[in-house]
Amino acid sequence: METIAILTGGDSAEKSISLKSAENVLKHLDKNKYSGYIVNLNDNKYSCEGIKLELSDFSFKINNRKIKFDKIFIALHGPPAENGLIQNYFDKINIPYTSCNANISAITFNKFKCNKKLNEYGFKTAKSLLIISENEIDLKNNINLPCFVKPNQCGSSYGITKVKNIDEFKNAINLAKRYDSEIMIEESINGIEVSCGVFKDKKQIISLPVTEIISHNDFFDYEAKYLGESDEITPARLPDKIYLEVQNITRNIYSKMKLSGFCRVDYIIQNSIPHVIEINTIPGLSENSIIPQQLRYANISLKDFFSLCLININ
Repeated sequence: METIAILTGGDSAEKSISLKSAENVLKHLDKNKYSGYIVNLNDNKYSCEGIKLELSDFSFKINNRKIKFDKIFIALHGPPAENGLIQNYFDKINIPYTSCNANISAITFNKFKCNKKLNEYGFKTAKSLLIISENEIDLKNNINLPCFVKPNQCGSSYGITKVKNIDEFKNAINLAKRYDSEIMIEESINGIEVSCGVFKDKKQIISLPVTEIISHNDFFDYEAKYLGESDEITPARLPDKIYLEVQNITRNIYSKMKLSGFCRVDYIIQNSIPHVIEINTIPGLSENSIIPQQLRYANISLKDFFSLCLININ
């Protein structure tokens, strides 16, 4: 039986979501194969059951028994996992983990760099530009209104504003700067929003069923994602050709971007063309998250899926 650390916590705005994901992973972990422990990362300190971990080998002692981990199931959303800051540490102490490595994570978490890389591979994205302050804004030859102002490196739709006129930029940038010093301005694409999970089973890249997202708000913001202010329909109500194209693009992105573990790619389909909005390398895993919804439709249990994730670690 393997001993698994389910890593959660962190100090980002996504901490509460991470805790829910970790609890669900522990709940559905195959108890015949794995012994799971939730490990919290707070203030750069790892702890399990209130006991601080030894950093030299990521272990801890309980009842005079030393617990060492065979693998790490990363359920920590946002920094310092989703941006790749902690993966080098796990590589150094030779403990495999269920996510992309440090280099790939750093690229995918940086929205602007990720868009550029996707464009290089021929994938469609929304037009975007990177700014440091509102004084740099010049939309005349770049992006039309309405557009989105968002932190360049932050997840769960924190700090995002849909800007409809030039007077709204200052407040939008001030909000985004609460989460990151770099701000991305991105064109607003009108169309059908969908999301597709993807993972690798041995040598085969598998796309999950596609989910259609209908936000009750102006866009798929935090409230829409986590507070029930959206309808998420699996499978998405798309023509077969576009549905299969989304799944195919998702597999190609996984391959071209050298992703690993399980990921989720979000799109807006405009004029029958899927535009990539975001690559999420550590997607949410609460019962109501999109990946579990897609797994249910695919008749894959969370127990089997989590086992696959751990078996297929690179």
